[in-house]
Amino acid sequence: MSLKQEGISYIAGAELPCLLVNIMRGGPGLGSIQPSQTDYFQATRGGGNGDYRMVVFAPSDVQELVDLIIEGFDIADQYRNPVMVVGDGMIGQMMEPVEFKTPIKRELPEKDWATVGTGGNRKPNIINSLYIAPEDLEAHNIKLQAKYQKIKENEARVESYKIEDADVVIAAYGTTARIAKTAIAKLEKEGYKVGLIRPITLWPYPYDEFKKINPNCKGVLTVEMNNGQMVDDVKIAVEGKFPVSFYGRTGGMVPTPDAIIEHVKKISGGER
Repeated sequence: MSLKQEGISYIAGAELPCLLVNIMRGGPGLGSIQPSQTDYFQATRGGGNGDYRMVVFAPSDVQELVDLIIEGFDIADQYRNPVMVVGDGMIGQMMEPVEFKTPIKRELPEKDWATVGTGGNRKPNIINSLYIAPEDLEAHNIKLQAKYQKIKENEARVESYKIEDADVVIAAYGTTARIAKTAIAKLEKEGYKVGLIRPITLWPYPYDEFKKINPNCKGVLTVEMNNGQMVDDVKIAVEGKFPVSFYGRTGGMVPTPDAIIEHVKKISGGER
């Protein structure tokens, strides 16, 4: 995926529909082939040049992976924009039953931009991301930014659990969120009130969901398989209302429910 960043930027600039799947592995560099979530920055901040954005989905199981890939093609078509689905080495190797569902119906635009031949009836289409005149490139960028704003308004997705009365809220995505759910189930049996915010779209990020957190919450714990790449978005989302902590493993190591439980107990003030 790292080698394709120039092409992805070109696709965004040329407004071409494209669905990409990135099963993340450890890095930087050659790194390893073990599970990781170290491509968060690359996916959400743009690994190529220019002010471009793409929808980034983070499924937490194989059914959701299949569902989002199917819908992702239509979202790419609707907005003429690349869509990326990011998983990790665990979801890439996981075997789970899948139901192929009827996709959500979207009104997709006519592809009057496509290079399908003219039949001599119109001027040929040229697909390109090159704008020599600066005023032309600025106008194109303004157009793209308006499109990204529509995506923000329409496509942000999130799953949340008991955040309105939680003493501690965990923010996690992908298969790490599944591990967090196991930790939460154990904590609840011990009397702890723990919520979960699982961003399904890493971009657009579901910032508004964090506004629903219990105002007396003692803190938000971000859990990832990296060195803390989503922490910046969580801090933006909480707007300084709650302390934000981080627990993560990297290099292919996977967070455990017991380690998450230990961190939650520290934030909540110890044993019950």
